[in-house]
Amino acid sequence: MKVLIVKLSAFGDIIHALPALHDLMQQPDVNEIHWLVDSRFLFASELFPESVKVHKVALKGDAPLRNALHMIKTLRKEQFDLILDLQGLIKSGITARAIGSNVFGFDARQSPEKPNRLFVQPVPFHQDEKHVVQLYRRIAAAPFNGVEEPAHAMTYTPPIVHVTDAMRKQGEEALLNIGISGAFSILHVGASFSTKRIPDSHWSFIATELSRDGQVLVLWGNREEQLRAEMTCSGSPNAITTPEMLPIATVAGLLERADAYIGQDTGVTHLAAAVECPTICLWGPTAPWRMGALGAKHRHVVAEVPCGPCFKRSCDQFVCMPSIRPEHIISAWREVKR
Repeated sequence: MKVLIVKLSAFGDIIHALPALHDLMQQPDVNEIHWLVDSRFLFASELFPESVKVHKVALKGDAPLRNALHMIKTLRKEQFDLILDLQGLIKSGITARAIGSNVFGFDARQSPEKPNRLFVQPVPFHQDEKHVVQLYRRIAAAPFNGVEEPAHAMTYTPPIVHVTDAMRKQGEEALLNIGISGAFSILHVGASFSTKRIPDSHWSFIATELSRDGQVLVLWGNREEQLRAEMTCSGSPNAITTPEMLPIATVAGLLERADAYIGQDTGVTHLAAAVECPTICLWGPTAPWRMGALGAKHRHVVAEVPCGPCFKRSCDQFVCMPSIRPEHIISAWREVKR
């Protein structure tokens, strides 16, 4: 059986879909797995098993419709036996259905965009399936187990990224170039939208406190975040950032070595958990019960505000992330660091 996973973005969601990929790889009838990803997140495929065949499509920028039509024409020739739409959007549903007819996806209750269900065979979920990992696993299981109302909730299985020797070597070389030796912790100051970010002053406080016990590496993902990282390091003698953005394979190698990681709800945070680095994740508009890493190695510092979690990208009364106390973050770090 030839299967296509349609999971275009974003980085953290792609990480969360890895347990569903693993489930498919264990199915005896499945002998070939393909993955369709937005070209902006093609870097995430560096973390996939080598057996997965990756396809990209540019749905932003110049000529997205032309790009989509070319990709659909190419993938239709593959004649997939099964397609899983793990994105749940209108565009992903239309794309999946245009590639093939046997498409499974979200039901109306869980679909991020409800018209998506017009293009897929909706998969019902158990009422206790709230984490996205459970939802993705349920969709992946439905073609083999049936689409009846499930009697029991799908278990949460942590995403796992296996760090290769090549990734470890890249991480070691990066540490040598940066000038870090011995124990270190990692901070990542980025987040996909502004409502997920703690104030810059919080990061400066955290870097200073962590610097008392060892070195601190501050990572970033774009020019704005780079400036924030440089400012975070400016008052902390043992904190250092990178002069350029690191490849994701190098980041994976660094995360495996780190004593602990602190970050907001973003893809690198979920990667850190997936390589089994102890993590402290900071939550405001989003929630750990929906997409957080579960397990003894991980801590969640959650903004306790009446309006949260709202899952909004913008806010006129932004109170959640500023309300998180840096002291609580440091305390969580001390609990889980190696």
